[in-house]
Amino acid sequence: MIPLLVGLAGGLGAIARFSLDSWVSSHWDSPLPLGTVVVNVSGSLLLGVLTGWALQSDASAVLAILGTGFLGGYTTFSTASVEAARLARSGRGLGAVVHASTMLLLGLGAALLGLWLTGP
Repeated sequence: MIPLLVGLAGGLGAIARFSLDSWVSSHWDSPLPLGTVVVNVSGSLLLGVLTGWALQSDASAVLAILGTGFLGGYTTFSTASVEAARLARSGRGLGAVVHASTMLLLGLGAALLGLWLTGP
């Protein structure tokens, strides 16, 4: 049953990602793919919170469904990588470095914040 729920949650996560990315892109004009940054940073924060909570309880099924399923479908590491490569190929090397570095630092910081928020 859990594999089915992980798959369904992944589909819902992908819909949420598409919706948020589209909304951010339509409301803020940015030379960098801001929607992907917002999605990945918020996903990192939520995964940190979920992981911190799961470490304190017996919630392995919830972690699998929400962490692997929903947040796996929600976050977009492959999209972020393609966007950085596209920026580099279009002659915007600095933009590619800024995008990739921002994604890495903010995502890691958000995950640590999430763990800290739910820590003992």
